[in-house]
Formats: sequence, C-alpha cells, structure tokens
Amino acid sequence: MLPKIILIRKITILCCCAILFVNSYWVSQFFAVEPDAVDAAICCGNFETAKKLIDQQLFDGKMTPKEIWLRQYQKEIMNRIKNDFQGNEEQILNRIMQYYPEVTPEQIQKWKADKSLEVMMIDGKEQYFHAAAANFFRINKQAQQRKFEKDGARNTSLEYFLQKHLSAIYAQAEQSGCAENHEPQTMCVTYTLTVLPNAVPEGEIIRCWLPYPYRNHRRQTGIVLLDSNLNDPIISPPANEHSTIYAEKFAEKNQPTVFRIRFQYGSTGEWFSLKLSSIKPYNKESELYKKYTAEYSEHIIFTEEIKNLSKTIIGTEKEPVAVFRKIYETITANYPWASSREYSTMRNIPSYVIENGHGDCGMLSLLLITLCRYNGIPAKWQSGFMMHPKHAGMHDWAEVYFEGIGWIPVDPSLGERKIFDTKEELASFFMRGIDSYRLIINEDYSCRLYPAKIYPRSETVDFQRGEVEWRGGNLYFDQWNWNLHVEYLKEPDNTVQ
Repeated sequence: MLPKIILIRKITILCCCAILFVNSYWVSQFFAVEPDAVDAAICCGNFETAKKLIDQQLFDGKMTPKEIWLRQYQKEIMNRIKNDFQGNEEQILNRIMQYYPEVTPEQIQKWKADKSLEVMMIDGKEQYFHAAAANFFRINKQAQQRKFEKDGARNTSLEYFLQKHLSAIYAQAEQSGCAENHEPQTMCVTYTLTVLPNAVPEGEIIRCWLPYPYRNHRRQTGIVLLDSNLNDPIISPPANEHSTIYAEKFAEKNQPTVFRIRFQYGSTGEWFSLKLSSIKPYNKESELYKKYTAEYSEHIIFTEEIKNLSKTIIGTEKEPVAVFRKIYETITANYPWASSREYSTMRNIPSYVIENGHGDCGMLSLLLITLCRYNGIPAKWQSGFMMHPKHAGMHDWAEVYFEGIGWIPVDPSLGERKIFDTKEELASFFMRGIDSYRLIINEDYSCRLYPAKIYPRSETVDFQRGEVEWRGGNLYFDQWNWNLHVEYLKEPDNTVQ
C-alpha cells in the first residue's frame, strides 16, 4: 500500500483531473450533441458504423479534448446497450410458449409494436432486452392474467411480512399522533465488492467507492463502521449526496481484489396522515422550494410529454395534497414495475416510462418527482437498499415536501397493497409512509462522488453497487461482483413465511 502522503497527493491530483474532465455538464452535453453522421448511425442502431466513424474522427486529430471525451463516452454507451440487449427470439419464445403454446409470429410482432416485448435493432439484428420475457408477464395485462390462470396467485413472503409490519407502524402513528415513532430496526451489514482476477494489470492501483449509510437523515441512526479490510479508507462528508467509503488497492496477478466493509445502523419507519388542517401554503421564496421544484439534469425536465400527462392527471385541481394523490394513484395504477436496462443508457427516464408504459423503482420515482415539481410540489430522490428479510436488494424511492409537515417518504413502485383490504390508510401506506427496513445511501442522483471520479460512472444516475476504476479507465459491472449480507440485531417484528 502507498504511504498515506503519496495516497493523498494522488487523490488530490485525480480530483483536480476529474473536476476538469468529468462533470455533470459534460455528461449532459453528450445527450445534446447536434445530429451528425455518428448520431444518425447510433439512432438507427448501426453501432459498428458509428464506432468506425468515431475512430476516424479521433484519428484525424482535429477534435478538442471535450469532443474526444464525448465521442469516447458514446462508444462506452453503445457497449452498455449491447450488454443489456443480448436476448434472441428463440430464448424469448421458449419462455412465452409455457403460457402461449399456440403463439404466432403475428402475435410476437404485435407485442413488439405495443412495447410489451422490448427489442432493439442493433447492427441489423433484432436483439431483445435480457429481461424481456419476464417483463412481458408484468407489462401485458392479458399475459399477466394468463399466467395467473395457470400458476395461481403468489403472495410472496414479503407481502406477508409487510402486512404485519406496516400495520404496526400505522397503529403506533395513529395512537401517538407522531410520524417518527416506530422502534428502529438495527442491522449489521457486510458489503463486499470483488474485482475479477486480471481485470486490471498487476501492480496497478484500483480505486473503489463502496456504499455507506447516509448520516444526515432522521430515519437513519446509530451508524458505526465496525470493520473493514481497507487501508486508510475515506468516508465522504455527512452531507454528500452519495454516501461512500473510498479506498485503493494494488491489483495482483490472477487474484481477485476484494474491498469489504462491515457496519451497523438503525432504520425507523414512518407514516403521515396528511391532514389538510396541518398543511400550510408554500413559502415559494425559500431555497428549499426553489431547489426542489426546479428542473435538474437530463431526467427531471418539464418536457411536452410531462406537461401533457400532468394536464390529463391533474385537470383543474390546485390543492397540493389532492394533486399529489392524483399523481401517485395514476402512476401506481398505470405504470407497472418491470426490470430496467441500465440508467446510463437512457436520455430521459420519465419520457421512457411514459412512452413504454412501465418502469422499475427508480424510473417510477423519477416520473413522480418530475410531475410533482412541475405542479409546484417539492420532491426529491432517495435510494439505497430495501432490507426486508430474504428480500434485501437495491431500491429507489422519493420524498415529497408539504409545508407544515415536512418531508414525507413515498414509494410508488410498491404501490397499492392489495393484500390490505380493510383500511385505505394501509392500502395506500407507501403514498405517505415507509417501513423500517431501508438503507439510505443517496439523497439525490447524478451527484459527485467523494473523492471525485475521473472516468464516467458505471451507474450515472444512482449509486448503490459501488464504482471502480483504474488509470486505464472505468471498470463496468461485468468486471466485478458485489454482495450484501444483512444480520438483524433484534428479531424482525413478525415471522417471514
């Protein structure tokens, strides 16, 4: 390991380089390049042609450093898209024919046309999204019904778990009249990121950012780093939007490079009644209001699609809670959860959701945030992991602000809880509440890492799995693995079936 003074000097140099070459402005400019032969080829799915044109431009030596960076980034995005679209029709048909043995080519074409099956033409060949078959039975209502008729209803252990857990949070909130009153669930987490052998040449320094609990939020307390296999780890400042632990290691020949941390924290659930008597008019001159009702980056943009959808949903309604409820209910009723391609390959995520009629947790959250902001309701991104027993994994949600109440958690992808058929408050729990099994890592999206990263991130929007690079470039997800292991320091409040 390098002496600490050399490490700090290297970090300082790298940070300065990153600030000069990799900032959000440049990333946004990638999506704003004027159409030319390269962009036309990409839009038509002619990736190999586009790459050859880019290589020719680079060889000519007439490009500025910024233009070089943007063109190289376009090549990287094309590689990421190809990585997501590796399925072929035979693979898709094998899965669909379990429920549609009589399926015809005409039906397949119809499902592609109505976007029930996600497909892309790449270099003259139709390539399916790797999760296209699974998504088909989530997106297409007829296919969903056919699958239900064959397989029957399948309420998962998570449904049973939430039924009791959310009821307990709601009961305590109603009894005390206080939102933050559910006993914290204390968890011990071991997070491991493993760079594959020989992904980086022997002796080179690997730079790694691991996720760490965000330390500046009311629902997350008692955060302690218990152990790690890192030398001189650097924890990001408490208010940094992406909460990380940074470390460096030398690559060894034929050996994996392992970055591991172990930490403890407590997570508290909330539920808000949203009584109109508690709501006050917004202070529209406040910094909070201005920041969280504004457009941001390439995703929270008030496009014509957003304006038209908003008009359809809201009508003439002006009262903030009623507007928010309409937005939430429209998203949960009309945009089913489905697996997503990598966010870095999308130009505008809410536009994708509107056009395709589905999205994963982060995509639905961004649509909700954008619609709220367009209607003058402050809203922001929040993400990390859902930590429910046997169901821990990456997850994104949102927070919405009401004057007089403050920030409330909102999780549109968990939607209406159909298992709760007695109380509307429980059925719509995630419209104004959250469970105690969350790990908050991010308070915004597409922000700077600490220390700064030189090369484009593998995930340019969210930060959950981690990020890795060396002086030769970024290490994408296919060059390393991650693992999250959770220990519950008190028994979960009900038995998982």
